[in-house]
Amino acid sequence: MEPRFNLFDSPTAAKVAKRFYNTSLALDGTLSKSLRELVELRVGQLNGCGFCVDVHTKEAAAAGETALRLNLVAAWRHTTVFTEAERAALALAEEGTRLGDRGVSDETWAAVREHYDDDQVGALVCLVSLINAATRMNVIVHNPGGSYQPGAFAGMEN
Repeated sequence: MEPRFNLFDSPTAAKVAKRFYNTSLALDGTLSKSLRELVELRVGQLNGCGFCVDVHTKEAAAAGETALRLNLVAAWRHTTVFTEAERAALALAEEGTRLGDRGVSDETWAAVREHYDDDQVGALVCLVSLINAATRMNVIVHNPGGSYQPGAFAGMEN
């Protein structure tokens, strides 16, 4: 698949992308880097975003996530390698991504509330929302995965 358009060729889209990245920095310290990357990876998988899967697999590995866990994210419900708290966050990521199916179930919401405080819940909701928007932008323009280098977004910080 050939890329359709580089968002950074548009001054407006580049400005939005930079602000988007900087908005995500507000989540630093509220959720572990590993959890954030696992959630973002799962949303990227669900939305078919090769670029996002590339980014979040590599960033998670750079943050110390194991190959076993990264390889099992797509089948997390059928594994033993994720904690109950991580499973709750991954369920929220899936249901928050597939809103048209049934939305976020009461069971998933209860599990999230059991494992995360108010600030972390707010951060998870924002994280799922932000990565869904990012995956959609990348899928629309056919931004390919495969060449991302960990830490490449750091140059976008204000």
